[in-house]
Amino acid sequence: MIEQFEETGTEDARVAARGASRKLAELARGAFGEGRRLVAPLMGFPGVSLVKSDIKTAQQNYGEHYKAVERLASLFEPDLVFPLMDLSVEANAMGRYTIFPRNDSATVPRDAFSIEELERLRSINISFDSRLNCYVETVKLMRIGLAPEIIRGAYVSGPYSLASLIMGAQEAGTASLMDPDTLTTLCDFVTERIQEYMRLLICAGAEVICILEPSAVMLSPALFEQFSASYVRHLTDSFKYSGTQIVYHTCGNTMHVVEKMVGAGVAGISLDSPEAGVDLPAVAKVVPESVVVIGNINPATTVLNGTPEQLRDEVNALLKAMDPFPNFVLSTGCDLPQETPPENILAFMRAGRSYRIGCR
Repeated sequence: MIEQFEETGTEDARVAARGASRKLAELARGAFGEGRRLVAPLMGFPGVSLVKSDIKTAQQNYGEHYKAVERLASLFEPDLVFPLMDLSVEANAMGRYTIFPRNDSATVPRDAFSIEELERLRSINISFDSRLNCYVETVKLMRIGLAPEIIRGAYVSGPYSLASLIMGAQEAGTASLMDPDTLTTLCDFVTERIQEYMRLLICAGAEVICILEPSAVMLSPALFEQFSASYVRHLTDSFKYSGTQIVYHTCGNTMHVVEKMVGAGVAGISLDSPEAGVDLPAVAKVVPESVVVIGNINPATTVLNGTPEQLRDEVNALLKAMDPFPNFVLSTGCDLPQETPPENILAFMRAGRSYRIGCR
């Protein structure tokens, strides 16, 4: 049985108490009551260019990583900021072969795996992993150095996506249908590791943890529930007294699994763009107001290649469509590419900040 997070009388408890006072749904409703929206584009990689570093260095040196996050926070003043999105951290910490390009995200290539390897993997204490601790230390610096009004976020891999990195994406998809017992054993194991990582991030000062589950979008609703949502529910239950808000992010067309995502007990769901098939107003109609809907401007189209004027119009159109829903946070459908022009990020923020609900 995976242990629940236990609050103490130390700094950990103070961090938890602060998080409890900044619940996403309450903040979103508060902004809605003032006729405005929270604005929080998923951005990390553009900060690397702004500080003239590279992705490899930032993902392995927490001083460089924090400089990139701090520059983004100080220039654009989002309501919520995350470090660089990275799906390889936990797999790398468990010894899986990982490639580190200089100017691209680290990747875990397909490699041979047998379920018998779990006995060896169980002996690895990921809390001693240097790159995993790089992210933990980055969050610590975010807690200390960023403006107090900015909510500090962090990412972890989702259980099915992490299992897919270890087993292989094709093998995991096949196992979900033909060998569910093996996949269940692996998902049980990786969820324990994810929980260990989340505990470190919470103690470091993360107020929001976004669980990244891109691989699970290919599953049917029933299989999504079995191999992703049930495990995310376990994580939300484990940390329900920590004060940290948990957000569920899945790339691609998630319209068929939105109710499963919400049923995992999360504070928010972060969804991909309309081009991926996500109708955000339709989603908001079926999501309870206690769950924040986050999204969903496409990061790889207008934000990357459009003009500030085009971006303003696209943001305003989404905001207008979401006018009826108090539980909405304006964001992007996924992380912004490194080469995103800073003037477009600024245009995104200005459009979001200047919009007034019901006035257009």
